[in-house]
Amino acid sequence: MAVFPSKEWFEEVREVYNSDRSLHSGGGGACDTTAGFSIGDRRYRIEFAGLECAEVRESNDAELAETDFIIEMPIESWKAMVRDVQENGKASSSQTLNSLDLGLEDGIAHSPVDDQYKQDLFYRYNQNFQDFFNASSRVETTLE
Repeated sequence: MAVFPSKEWFEEVREVYNSDRSLHSGGGGACDTTAGFSIGDRRYRIEFAGLECAEVRESNDAELAETDFIIEMPIESWKAMVRDVQENGKASSSQTLNSLDLGLEDGIAHSPVDDQYKQDLFYRYNQNFQDFFNASSRVETTLE
């Protein structure tokens, strides 16, 4: 059973996401960006290329500074979203990345180099990222 958050968990989600095109509902499906995910004291760099999640790797703050944007939430918010996906097969309306972003004054996504164009990639592709996290409903998960 994969533990969230871990590289193994992200890799299992990546396999599910890449193997099922029905999970690619966002933005016409194509997504070309490198995103950083800050989850508690862990950092992940995830590259999306076209219709696939091309690479997942555990990272550090310096590597995240080279991503297009970083999604950052308290660990409990991440766990609540993943738990909701596990229970419902996809995120309910209050637990989507978009609704979580809109619910906070400063949002959950930011550009590590204060580049609004790169930060806007989160808004352009956020359904793709949600589809990716929704794929985790098919991954047996333990929350750390």
